[in-house]
Formats: sequence, structure tokens, C-alpha cells
Amino acid sequence: MCRFINSIIGVTAVAGITGFVGSRSSGSSSTASVEGVWRVAQVAVTVPAPRTITPVQSNLAIITAKHYSRVEIHSDAARPNVIDANKATADELRQAWGPVVAEAGRYEASGGNTLTFRPVVSKNPEVMAPGTYFTFSYRIVGDTLWLTHQRDHRGPVANPPTIKLTRVE
Repeated sequence: MCRFINSIIGVTAVAGITGFVGSRSSGSSSTASVEGVWRVAQVAVTVPAPRTITPVQSNLAIITAKHYSRVEIHSDAARPNVIDANKATADELRQAWGPVVAEAGRYEASGGNTLTFRPVVSKNPEVMAPGTYFTFSYRIVGDTLWLTHQRDHRGPVANPPTIKLTRVE
């Protein structure tokens, strides 16, 4: 699937904004805060074929003034239980753990609608390399946050996924 979903990218998405602790209004992203606790409601991808993933398993993103943490399951199907990882096949392990995105790090806001995530720890070791970052445009309406992956340390994202999150707290 796309780079975002297989690695982490950004947050499923999630972000908090330094100095951007506004009210939780139902207006635009310039007055609403991304700080809080969020759940991914949908992930719209364009490659390999356009589709919208509606997670069927729990996920959570926590955003503070300067840091974020997220654990997400990017799958629209239930994952199989792995009773004994030592006896599981490679395919069973991929099905169970492949859709899992786990990451935490810092972020900064710029330009009024851009968030840049800099992972510190991640399930994917590549994402923890020095200089790695993920930039998203964002929009907030009420208790809904949309993140669209724009670029990363490799350059612009050709087919950017869009993540829709809903505020939990």
C-alpha cells in the first residue's frame, strides 16, 4: 500500500501544534486546536487502487503542545490472533502486525495549515533515522481533523493519503 500506511507516516496521522492551543470551535483550522485525543475514522488511499479504509479495530492518537503518540491499525478487516509468535508463520505475523502503526515524536506547525512530524520512536526502524520527517496539510471542522500527507524526507508524496480523525477528548 502507500508509504504512509506501511510505515507510519506522519500520524495516522496526528498532530498537535506548538502555540496553537485554540478553542474547540466548529470553525476552521485557524481557531480549533489539534491538541487532545483522537481516533482515526477513515484513511483514504489512492494507490494501488483508490479506496477508503474504515478501521474495524481500536486506534488512538494523543497530541500535546509539542509531542504526539499514536497506535493505529490500518486495516478494514479484523487481524488474526497470534497465540504463539514463536510458532506463527511469516504470513500470519504479517497479517497480524503489518497493519499496526506505532510511533511517537515531536511536531511543529507552520504556515497556518501545515504540520511536520519528526518521529523519535516507531515500529518501523527506517522512520527513526536522523532527518526523517513527514509533512501534512490539515483542516479541522468541529471535532473532525483531516490530515493529508504532502511530503517527507524523500520529497513530495505522489499519491497522498488523507486521514480523517475524530476527537475523543
